[in-house]
Amino acid sequence: MTPAASERPPIAAILALGLTQVIGYGTLYYSFSILAPDMARGLDWSTEWIFGALSAALLIGGLAAPAMGRWIDRFGAGRVMTVGSAIAAIALAGCAFAPGKAAFVIALIAVETASNLVQYGAAFALLVQIRPRVAQRSITYLTLIGGFASTIFWPITTALHAHFSWQSVYLIFAAINLLVCLPIHAWLARSAGDGSTGGKSSATRRIEPSLPAAARRPAFLLMVTGFALQSFVNAALLVHMVPVMSALGLGAMAVMVGTLFGPSQVLSRFINMVFGGSLPQLMLAVISAVLLPAALVILLLTAPSVPGAVVFAVIFGLGSGLSSIVQGTLPLALFGSEGYGQRQGKVMSARLAVSSTAPFALAFLMGNIGVSWSLSITAALGAAAAAAFLAIRPLMRMSVQAHPALARGEP
Repeated sequence: MTPAASERPPIAAILALGLTQVIGYGTLYYSFSILAPDMARGLDWSTEWIFGALSAALLIGGLAAPAMGRWIDRFGAGRVMTVGSAIAAIALAGCAFAPGKAAFVIALIAVETASNLVQYGAAFALLVQIRPRVAQRSITYLTLIGGFASTIFWPITTALHAHFSWQSVYLIFAAINLLVCLPIHAWLARSAGDGSTGGKSSATRRIEPSLPAAARRPAFLLMVTGFALQSFVNAALLVHMVPVMSALGLGAMAVMVGTLFGPSQVLSRFINMVFGGSLPQLMLAVISAVLLPAALVILLLTAPSVPGAVVFAVIFGLGSGLSSIVQGTLPLALFGSEGYGQRQGKVMSARLAVSSTAPFALAFLMGNIGVSWSLSITAALGAAAAAAFLAIRPLMRMSVQAHPALARGEP
Protein backbone atom coordinates (compact mmCIF):
# COMPACT_ATOMS: atom_id res chain seq x y z
CA MET A 1 0.00 0.00 0.00
CA THR A 2 1.35 3.43 -1.00
CA PRO A 3 1.71 6.17 1.62
CA ALA A 4 -1.00 8.19 -0.09
CA ALA A 5 -3.41 5.24 0.01
CA SER A 6 -2.89 4.69 3.75
CA GLU A 7 -3.14 8.38 4.65
CA ARG A 8 -6.57 9.79 5.46
CA PRO A 9 -7.86 13.18 4.32
CA PRO A 10 -8.06 15.81 7.11
CA ILE A 11 -11.83 15.61 7.53
CA ALA A 12 -12.07 18.27 10.25
CA ALA A 13 -10.10 20.74 8.14
CA ILE A 14 -12.21 19.94 5.06
CA LEU A 15 -15.48 20.49 6.93
CA ALA A 16 -14.22 23.73 8.47
CA LEU A 17 -12.96 24.97 5.11
CA GLY A 18 -16.22 23.89 3.50
CA LEU A 19 -18.11 26.22 5.84
CA THR A 20 -15.81 29.14 5.10
CA GLN A 21 -16.02 28.49 1.34
CA VAL A 22 -19.82 28.54 1.44
CA ILE A 23 -19.66 31.81 3.38
CA GLY A 24 -16.86 33.25 1.25
CA TYR A 25 -18.52 32.59 -2.09
CA GLY A 26 -21.98 33.38 -0.73
CA THR A 27 -21.13 36.75 0.84
CA LEU A 28 -18.42 37.98 -1.54
CA TYR A 29 -19.81 36.81 -4.89
CA TYR A 30 -23.26 35.22 -5.11
CA SER A 31 -25.00 37.87 -2.99
CA PHE A 32 -24.00 40.62 -5.43
CA SER A 33 -26.54 39.72 -8.14
CA ILE A 34 -29.38 39.84 -5.59
CA LEU A 35 -28.33 43.21 -4.15
CA ALA A 36 -27.16 44.87 -7.39
CA PRO A 37 -30.50 46.51 -8.38
CA ASP A 38 -30.80 48.15 -4.95
CA MET A 39 -27.13 49.20 -5.12
CA ALA A 40 -27.78 50.82 -8.50
CA ARG A 41 -30.74 52.80 -7.17
CA GLY A 42 -28.82 53.93 -4.10
CA LEU A 43 -25.81 55.07 -6.12
CA ASP A 44 -27.93 56.51 -8.95
CA TRP A 45 -26.31 54.15 -11.45
CA SER A 46 -27.74 51.79 -14.03
CA THR A 47 -27.57 48.08 -13.26
CA GLU A 48 -25.22 47.69 -16.22
CA TRP A 49 -22.73 50.09 -14.61
CA ILE A 50 -22.92 48.19 -11.32
CA PHE A 51 -22.05 44.93 -13.06
CA GLY A 52 -19.37 46.77 -15.02
CA ALA A 53 -17.84 47.80 -11.70
CA LEU A 54 -17.92 44.16 -10.60
CA SER A 55 -16.14 43.09 -13.82
CA ALA A 56 -13.45 45.73 -13.24
CA ALA A 57 -13.05 44.60 -9.63
CA LEU A 58 -12.71 40.95 -10.70
CA LEU A 59 -10.11 41.93 -13.30
CA ILE A 60 -8.02 43.94 -10.83
CA GLY A 61 -8.32 41.18 -8.25
CA GLY A 62 -7.08 38.72 -10.87
CA LEU A 63 -4.04 40.87 -11.62
CA ALA A 64 -3.12 40.75 -7.92
CA ALA A 65 -3.48 36.95 -7.71
CA PRO A 66 0.16 36.02 -8.56
CA ALA A 67 1.46 38.11 -5.65
CA MET A 68 -1.08 36.44 -3.36
CA GLY A 69 0.13 33.04 -4.54
CA ARG A 70 3.67 33.94 -3.52
CA TRP A 71 2.41 35.04 -0.09
CA ILE A 72 0.67 31.68 0.32
CA ASP A 73 3.93 29.82 -0.34
CA ARG A 74 5.95 32.14 1.89
CA PHE A 75 3.66 32.67 4.88
CA GLY A 76 1.29 29.70 4.64
CA ALA A 77 -2.23 29.55 3.23
CA GLY A 78 -3.84 29.53 6.66
CA ARG A 79 -2.27 32.84 7.68
CA VAL A 80 -3.15 34.41 4.34
CA MET A 81 -6.77 33.24 4.66
CA THR A 82 -6.94 34.63 8.20
CA VAL A 83 -5.82 38.06 7.00
CA GLY A 84 -8.14 37.69 4.00
CA SER A 85 -11.16 37.21 6.26
CA ALA A 86 -10.32 40.45 8.07
CA ILE A 87 -9.86 42.31 4.77
CA ALA A 88 -13.12 40.87 3.43
CA ALA A 89 -15.02 42.10 6.48
CA ILE A 90 -13.49 45.58 6.22
CA ALA A 91 -14.15 45.72 2.46
CA LEU A 92 -17.80 44.71 2.83
CA ALA A 93 -18.24 47.37 5.49
CA GLY A 94 -16.48 49.83 3.18
CA CYS A 95 -19.05 49.12 0.46
CA ALA A 96 -21.88 49.61 2.94
CA PHE A 97 -20.55 52.96 4.19
CA ALA A 98 -19.31 54.24 0.82
CA PRO A 99 -20.44 57.87 0.43
CA GLY A 100 -20.34 57.80 -3.35
CA LYS A 101 -19.56 55.88 -6.54
CA ALA A 102 -15.78 56.20 -6.40
CA ALA A 103 -15.56 54.98 -2.80
CA PHE A 104 -17.94 52.11 -3.60
CA VAL A 105 -15.81 50.96 -6.55
CA ILE A 106 -12.63 51.09 -4.44
CA ALA A 107 -14.31 49.04 -1.71
CA LEU A 108 -15.66 46.58 -4.29
CA ILE A 109 -12.15 46.11 -5.67
CA ALA A 110 -11.02 45.35 -2.12
CA VAL A 111 -13.86 42.79 -1.79
CA GLU A 112 -12.84 40.93 -4.95
CA THR A 113 -9.15 41.13 -4.04
CA ALA A 114 -9.92 39.70 -0.60
CA SER A 115 -11.95 36.92 -2.22
CA ASN A 116 -8.73 35.58 -3.79
CA LEU A 117 -7.32 35.27 -0.28
CA VAL A 118 -10.19 33.19 1.12
CA GLN A 119 -11.80 31.24 -1.73
CA TYR A 120 -10.84 28.06 -3.59
CA GLY A 121 -7.33 29.02 -4.72
CA ALA A 122 -6.14 29.65 -1.17
CA ALA A 123 -8.23 26.81 0.27
CA PHE A 124 -6.75 24.28 -2.17
CA ALA A 125 -3.25 25.45 -1.24
CA LEU A 126 -4.06 25.04 2.47
CA LEU A 127 -5.16 21.43 1.91
CA VAL A 128 -1.93 20.78 0.01
CA GLN A 129 0.10 22.27 2.85
CA ILE A 130 -1.79 20.33 5.56
CA ARG A 131 -1.62 16.88 3.92
CA PRO A 132 -0.22 16.94 0.37
CA ARG A 133 -0.38 13.22 -0.40
CA VAL A 134 -4.18 13.14 -0.10
CA ALA A 135 -4.79 16.70 -1.31
CA GLN A 136 -6.50 15.56 -4.51
CA ARG A 137 -9.16 13.69 -2.55
CA SER A 138 -9.41 16.56 -0.06
CA ILE A 139 -9.99 19.07 -2.86
CA THR A 140 -12.75 16.89 -4.32
CA TYR A 141 -14.50 16.71 -0.94
CA LEU A 142 -14.14 20.46 -0.45
CA THR A 143 -15.66 21.36 -3.82
CA LEU A 144 -18.60 19.09 -3.06
CA ILE A 145 -19.38 21.19 0.02
CA GLY A 146 -18.59 24.50 -1.67
CA GLY A 147 -21.00 23.68 -4.49
CA PHE A 148 -23.88 24.53 -2.15
CA ALA A 149 -22.82 28.19 -1.75
CA SER A 150 -25.28 29.60 -4.27
CA THR A 151 -28.06 27.25 -3.16
CA ILE A 152 -27.65 28.48 0.43
CA PHE A 153 -26.82 32.15 0.00
CA TRP A 154 -29.20 33.19 -2.77
CA PRO A 155 -32.23 32.53 -0.53
CA ILE A 156 -30.43 33.85 2.59
CA THR A 157 -29.55 37.09 0.80
CA THR A 158 -33.07 37.40 -0.60
CA ALA A 159 -34.63 36.86 2.85
CA LEU A 160 -32.32 39.39 4.53
CA HIS A 161 -32.87 41.93 1.78
CA ALA A 162 -36.63 41.66 2.26
CA HIS A 163 -36.14 43.22 5.71
CA PHE A 164 -32.89 45.21 5.44
CA SER A 165 -31.18 47.54 2.99
CA TRP A 166 -28.28 46.22 0.93
CA GLN A 167 -25.92 48.17 3.20
CA SER A 168 -27.25 46.36 6.28
CA VAL A 169 -27.00 43.00 4.52
CA TYR A 170 -23.35 43.70 3.68
CA LEU A 171 -22.68 44.66 7.30
CA ILE A 172 -24.21 41.36 8.44
CA PHE A 173 -22.02 39.51 5.95
CA ALA A 174 -18.98 41.46 7.18
CA ALA A 175 -19.72 40.29 10.72
CA ILE A 176 -20.02 36.66 9.54
CA ASN A 177 -16.63 36.83 7.83
CA LEU A 178 -15.08 38.39 10.93
CA LEU A 179 -16.72 36.24 13.61
CA VAL A 180 -16.98 32.87 11.83
CA CYS A 181 -14.43 32.64 9.01
CA LEU A 182 -11.51 34.45 10.65
CA PRO A 183 -11.36 32.20 13.77
CA ILE A 184 -11.68 29.06 11.60
CA HIS A 185 -8.86 30.18 9.32
CA ALA A 186 -6.71 31.06 12.32
CA TRP A 187 -7.27 27.57 13.73
CA LEU A 188 -6.44 26.01 10.36
CA ALA A 189 -3.28 28.11 10.16
CA ARG A 190 -2.12 26.57 13.44
CA SER A 191 -3.05 23.09 12.18
CA ALA A 192 -1.02 23.57 9.01
CA GLY A 193 1.88 24.92 11.03
CA ASP A 194 1.79 21.95 13.39
CA GLY A 195 1.61 19.52 10.51
CA SER A 196 4.50 21.00 8.56
CA THR A 197 7.95 19.89 9.48
CA GLY A 198 11.29 20.88 8.13
CA GLY A 199 14.19 19.11 6.52
CA LYS A 200 13.97 15.47 5.63
CA SER A 201 10.49 14.92 7.02
CA SER A 202 9.12 17.77 4.94
CA ALA A 203 10.73 16.33 1.82
CA THR A 204 9.03 12.98 2.33
CA ARG A 205 5.64 14.70 2.48
CA ARG A 206 6.04 16.53 -0.83
CA ILE A 207 4.32 15.51 -4.04
CA GLU A 208 6.91 15.35 -6.80
CA PRO A 209 6.20 16.67 -10.33
CA SER A 210 5.09 14.13 -12.92
CA LEU A 211 6.78 16.12 -15.69
CA PRO A 212 10.48 16.46 -16.48
CA ALA A 213 11.93 19.95 -16.08
CA ALA A 214 12.09 20.60 -19.82
CA ALA A 215 8.36 19.86 -20.26
CA ARG A 216 7.04 21.94 -17.37
CA ARG A 217 7.00 25.37 -19.00
CA PRO A 218 5.08 24.31 -22.17
CA ALA A 219 2.78 22.14 -20.07
CA PHE A 220 2.06 25.04 -17.72
CA LEU A 221 1.27 27.38 -20.63
CA LEU A 222 -1.08 24.79 -22.13
CA MET A 223 -2.77 24.21 -18.77
CA VAL A 224 -3.27 27.94 -18.15
CA THR A 225 -4.67 28.35 -21.68
CA GLY A 226 -7.10 25.50 -21.11
CA PHE A 227 -8.28 26.88 -17.78
CA ALA A 228 -8.63 30.43 -19.15
CA LEU A 229 -10.72 29.36 -22.16
CA GLN A 230 -12.81 27.08 -19.98
CA SER A 231 -13.44 29.94 -17.55
CA PHE A 232 -14.49 32.21 -20.43
CA VAL A 233 -17.13 29.73 -21.58
CA ASN A 234 -18.32 29.08 -18.04
CA ALA A 235 -18.54 32.75 -17.02
CA ALA A 236 -20.23 33.84 -20.25
CA LEU A 237 -22.98 31.23 -19.99
CA LEU A 238 -23.53 31.58 -16.24
CA VAL A 239 -24.50 35.23 -16.65
CA HIS A 240 -26.48 34.81 -19.88
CA MET A 241 -27.90 31.29 -19.50
CA VAL A 242 -31.54 32.27 -19.04
CA PRO A 243 -31.49 35.10 -21.67
CA VAL A 244 -29.79 32.77 -24.17
CA MET A 245 -32.37 30.03 -23.74
CA SER A 246 -35.20 32.59 -23.92
CA ALA A 247 -33.76 33.98 -27.17
CA LEU A 248 -33.70 30.45 -28.59
CA GLY A 249 -37.46 30.17 -28.07
CA LEU A 250 -37.78 28.47 -24.68
CA GLY A 251 -39.72 31.35 -23.13
CA ALA A 252 -40.72 31.01 -19.48
CA MET A 253 -39.26 27.48 -19.32
CA ALA A 254 -35.77 28.98 -19.55
CA VAL A 255 -35.78 29.91 -15.86
CA MET A 256 -36.91 26.45 -14.76
CA VAL A 257 -34.32 24.74 -16.95
CA GLY A 258 -31.59 27.05 -15.65
CA THR A 259 -32.18 25.88 -12.09
CA LEU A 260 -30.83 22.43 -13.05
CA PHE A 261 -27.32 23.86 -13.45
CA GLY A 262 -26.46 24.10 -9.73
CA PRO A 263 -27.57 20.57 -8.74
CA SER A 264 -25.70 19.19 -11.76
CA GLN A 265 -22.49 20.84 -10.53
CA VAL A 266 -22.84 19.14 -7.16
CA LEU A 267 -23.78 15.83 -8.83
CA SER A 268 -20.60 15.82 -10.93
CA ARG A 269 -18.45 16.37 -7.84
CA PHE A 270 -20.25 13.58 -5.98
CA ILE A 271 -19.81 11.16 -8.90
CA ASN A 272 -16.13 12.03 -9.10
CA MET A 273 -15.74 11.59 -5.34
CA VAL A 274 -17.28 8.09 -5.45
CA PHE A 275 -16.02 6.73 -8.79
CA GLY A 276 -13.18 8.98 -9.94
CA GLY A 277 -10.45 8.03 -7.50
CA SER A 278 -8.39 6.14 -10.09
CA LEU A 279 -8.98 8.59 -12.97
CA PRO A 280 -5.87 10.60 -13.96
CA GLN A 281 -6.36 14.30 -13.34
CA LEU A 282 -5.40 15.22 -16.90
CA MET A 283 -8.14 12.95 -18.23
CA LEU A 284 -10.59 14.55 -15.79
CA ALA A 285 -9.56 17.98 -17.13
CA VAL A 286 -10.20 16.83 -20.71
CA ILE A 287 -13.62 15.44 -19.77
CA SER A 288 -14.62 18.63 -17.98
CA ALA A 289 -13.50 20.73 -20.95
CA VAL A 290 -15.31 18.56 -23.53
CA LEU A 291 -18.61 18.67 -21.64
CA LEU A 292 -18.98 22.47 -21.92
CA PRO A 293 -18.88 22.80 -25.74
CA ALA A 294 -20.81 19.52 -26.09
CA ALA A 295 -23.62 21.04 -24.03
CA LEU A 296 -23.67 24.15 -26.24
CA VAL A 297 -23.82 22.05 -29.40
CA ILE A 298 -26.76 20.09 -27.97
CA LEU A 299 -28.57 23.34 -27.15
CA LEU A 300 -27.99 24.72 -30.65
CA LEU A 301 -29.12 21.52 -32.39
CA THR A 302 -32.26 20.96 -30.29
CA ALA A 303 -33.59 24.48 -29.55
CA PRO A 304 -36.36 25.29 -28.83
CA SER A 305 -36.86 21.77 -27.47
CA VAL A 306 -37.31 21.76 -23.67
CA PRO A 307 -35.84 18.23 -23.27
CA GLY A 308 -32.81 19.35 -25.28
CA ALA A 309 -32.41 22.40 -23.02
CA VAL A 310 -32.63 20.16 -19.96
CA VAL A 311 -29.83 17.97 -21.33
CA PHE A 312 -27.82 21.12 -22.04
CA ALA A 313 -28.21 22.47 -18.49
CA VAL A 314 -27.30 19.12 -16.91
CA ILE A 315 -24.24 18.50 -19.09
CA PHE A 316 -23.04 22.08 -18.74
CA GLY A 317 -23.42 21.82 -14.97
CA LEU A 318 -21.49 18.54 -14.91
CA GLY A 319 -18.62 20.10 -16.85
CA SER A 320 -18.57 23.22 -14.70
CA GLY A 321 -18.55 21.17 -11.51
CA LEU A 322 -15.62 19.06 -12.65
CA SER A 323 -13.66 22.13 -13.77
CA SER A 324 -13.65 23.46 -10.20
CA ILE A 325 -11.97 20.24 -9.07
CA VAL A 326 -9.30 20.04 -11.76
CA GLN A 327 -8.30 23.67 -11.22
CA GLY A 328 -6.98 22.49 -7.87
CA THR A 329 -5.85 18.94 -8.64
CA LEU A 330 -4.26 19.18 -12.09
CA PRO A 331 -1.49 21.65 -11.10
CA LEU A 332 -0.68 19.40 -8.15
CA ALA A 333 -0.59 16.25 -10.29
CA LEU A 334 1.56 17.80 -13.02
CA PHE A 335 3.91 20.07 -11.08
CA GLY A 336 3.93 18.74 -7.51
CA SER A 337 3.36 20.48 -4.20
CA GLU A 338 6.47 22.69 -4.17
CA GLY A 339 5.46 26.23 -5.16
CA TYR A 340 1.79 25.21 -5.45
CA GLY A 341 0.48 28.54 -4.13
CA GLN A 342 2.44 30.59 -6.65
CA ARG A 343 1.22 28.44 -9.54
CA GLN A 344 -2.36 28.73 -8.32
CA GLY A 345 -1.95 32.51 -8.24
CA LYS A 346 -0.80 32.59 -11.87
CA VAL A 347 -3.63 30.29 -12.97
CA MET A 348 -6.17 32.36 -11.06
CA SER A 349 -4.86 35.58 -12.58
CA ALA A 350 -5.27 34.27 -16.13
CA ARG A 351 -8.70 32.80 -15.40
CA LEU A 352 -10.08 35.96 -13.79
CA ALA A 353 -8.61 38.26 -16.43
CA VAL A 354 -10.33 36.27 -19.18
CA SER A 355 -13.58 35.43 -17.40
CA SER A 356 -14.15 39.05 -16.29
CA THR A 357 -14.55 39.99 -19.98
CA ALA A 358 -16.75 37.02 -20.89
CA PRO A 359 -20.23 38.37 -20.00
CA PHE A 360 -19.63 41.59 -21.95
CA ALA A 361 -18.05 39.74 -24.88
CA LEU A 362 -20.97 37.31 -25.24
CA ALA A 363 -23.51 40.14 -24.93
CA PHE A 364 -21.64 42.08 -27.64
CA LEU A 365 -21.55 39.06 -29.93
CA MET A 366 -25.23 38.27 -29.44
CA GLY A 367 -26.15 41.89 -30.18
CA ASN A 368 -24.16 41.95 -33.42
CA ILE A 369 -24.16 38.45 -34.96
CA GLY A 370 -27.05 36.71 -33.19
CA VAL A 371 -27.38 34.01 -30.52
CA SER A 372 -26.64 30.97 -32.68
CA TRP A 373 -23.35 32.27 -34.10
CA SER A 374 -22.33 33.59 -30.69
CA LEU A 375 -22.87 30.20 -29.06
CA SER A 376 -21.01 28.53 -31.93
CA ILE A 377 -17.97 30.75 -31.31
CA THR A 378 -18.21 30.07 -27.57
CA ALA A 379 -18.38 26.32 -28.22
CA ALA A 380 -15.29 26.59 -30.43
CA LEU A 381 -13.41 28.28 -27.58
CA GLY A 382 -14.49 25.45 -25.28
CA ALA A 383 -13.20 22.90 -27.78
CA ALA A 384 -9.90 24.79 -27.89
CA ALA A 385 -9.65 24.38 -24.09
CA ALA A 386 -10.03 20.61 -24.46
CA ALA A 387 -7.38 20.64 -27.21
CA ALA A 388 -4.97 22.51 -24.91
CA PHE A 389 -5.35 19.87 -22.20
CA LEU A 390 -4.95 17.06 -24.75
CA ALA A 391 -1.71 18.66 -25.95
CA ILE A 392 -0.22 17.99 -22.50
CA ARG A 393 -0.53 14.22 -22.98
CA PRO A 394 2.56 13.84 -25.21
CA LEU A 395 4.55 15.69 -22.55
CA MET A 396 3.25 13.21 -19.96
CA ARG A 397 4.41 10.31 -22.12
CA MET A 398 7.84 11.91 -22.37
CA SER A 399 7.80 12.10 -18.59
CA VAL A 400 6.98 8.44 -18.14
CA GLN A 401 9.72 7.42 -20.58
CA ALA A 402 12.23 9.63 -18.79
CA HIS A 403 11.16 8.52 -15.30
CA PRO A 404 10.13 4.83 -15.21
CA ALA A 405 9.41 5.10 -11.48
CA LEU A 406 6.54 7.48 -12.24
CA ALA A 407 4.99 4.91 -14.56
CA ARG A 408 4.87 2.49 -11.63
CA GLY A 409 3.03 5.09 -9.52
CA GLU A 410 5.99 5.75 -7.24
CA PRO A 411 6.54 9.28 -5.91
